[in-house]
Amino acid sequence: MARSTEPRRMATLASLAAELNISRTTVSNAYNRPDQLSPEMRLRILDAARARGYPGPDPVARSLRTRRAGAVGLVLTEALSYSFSDPAAVQFLTGLAESCEQAGRGLLLIPAGPASTPEDAAAVVQQAGVDAFVVYSVSDDDPHLTAVRERHLPTVVCDQPRDAAETSLVGIDDRAAMREIAEQVLAQGHTRIAVLCMRLRRDRHDGPVDRDRRGAITFHVQRERIAGIADAMTAAGVDPDVVVVERFEHSRAAGRSAAAEALRAAPGATALICTSDVLALGALDHLDSLGIDVPGRMSVTGFDGVDEAVRVGLTTVRQPVLEKGRLVGEIVLGVSHSGVDRTEHLPTHLLAGVTLGPVRTG
Repeated sequence: MARSTEPRRMATLASLAAELNISRTTVSNAYNRPDQLSPEMRLRILDAARARGYPGPDPVARSLRTRRAGAVGLVLTEALSYSFSDPAAVQFLTGLAESCEQAGRGLLLIPAGPASTPEDAAAVVQQAGVDAFVVYSVSDDDPHLTAVRERHLPTVVCDQPRDAAETSLVGIDDRAAMREIAEQVLAQGHTRIAVLCMRLRRDRHDGPVDRDRRGAITFHVQRERIAGIADAMTAAGVDPDVVVVERFEHSRAAGRSAAAEALRAAPGATALICTSDVLALGALDHLDSLGIDVPGRMSVTGFDGVDEAVRVGLTTVRQPVLEKGRLVGEIVLGVSHSGVDRTEHLPTHLLAGVTLGPVRTG
């Protein structure tokens, strides 16, 4: 017998229901509400579906019908690879993913470059098929947050910006935490200090930060951490007008080059206070390449408490990044979401490592 050259028609929910002489709802329940069927009936439906190549109800059609996408959108104003390479971002993403997994929800990463126009931001946010948004550490003037708010979906901000309307917030007291570590540096006799910091504004800048730029910082976390250093120095009677070197990219290589630049700008410095562990690890690399003993000739501190920093004994502030991600997920996925905004500040604690020591005399 000659084989038919006609393409085989794929079964649909309707054709499968007709063939089995059952309702469409019964077929749908085999996939979406199995508790409504006997095990025998569900097995009969799934066996028939497999035999006829039926893949199950169309998830796109289901989302249109129920107005639920089954996913949370995570807005990252960085390259997508950042969320898999930056240690703090990885920990946060892990915690958020755990909450989504427990709730049976998907997680959609929405990378958006820091230089995006308002039009680009609106387009990428509007096209995201999600039920809620998490906004991870963006500047006060980031257009993606504006676009997210226009979707009128449950939204939680992690870290920054602060005081965003119609959103919940999970963060830490960056200013107090950085003041604590700066006080430890000052207690060791260091008064000649240089600071290495992450991006201060959305525009690209790599180098020393002048007075005007310090007065116009749009990233809350960096603004507060630098302010915490100034608070400690002022309270100790030390001039807080120190060299601050900014890096647009957050990487170990950026920390190395920033340390080199800081030491050129402040050749008498005896301590480098870094606003992140990644920058501090890069600074340690640079000092090691020059044969500069840490903490004998130079002290270095970080912030975040990432695994690598703890492993090498960096004096730093540990913040609960994994717990941040979990809590953000719990809030944004709360089944009883009432629309009432929440603000949660998690605790931090100082990790006394081996990279901070007294000023060498003589």
